Amino acid sequence: MASTKSYLEYVLDLLSGLDGISYRAMMGEYVLYYQGRVFGGVYDDRFLIKPVKPAVAMLPDAEHELPYDGAKEMLLVDTEDRAFLKELIEAMYPELPAPKKGSDPMCCRYWAEESPELREIVEEMNRSPLVKKWQN
Repeated sequence: MASTKSYLEYVLDLLSGLDGISYRAMMGEYVLYYQGRVFGGVYDDRFLIKPVKPAVAMLPDAEHELPYDGAKEMLLVDTEDRAFLKELIEAMYPELPAPKKGSDPMCCRYWAEESPELREIVEEMNRSPLVKKWQN
């Protein structure tokens, strides 16, 4: 079952006290980012976060659930306390892996290699200040 946009909006509203929250739709679900780092997602209308040490410490009784078959377990967030969620995500941030440098965020490299026109577009996009900021 795919997640609904309304549930995503509900979660984003809970996280509205944090600057730098973004999301990306992926196969009917939504991956959540804080300052460019993946910290969780919305899967089957459930708000799940990565089980990094600060999250486990702050949510000791949280249920461990699979976002989808074959995935690693994540922690189910079952609170509407905005101040707590802000503190939780900020505490998680140092433990989250940084985005990979040099990735092409807008396009699959394979297609860029297959098409000279597309390669030119991807190279132009990679030179843009917005993409450079995202890559750093």
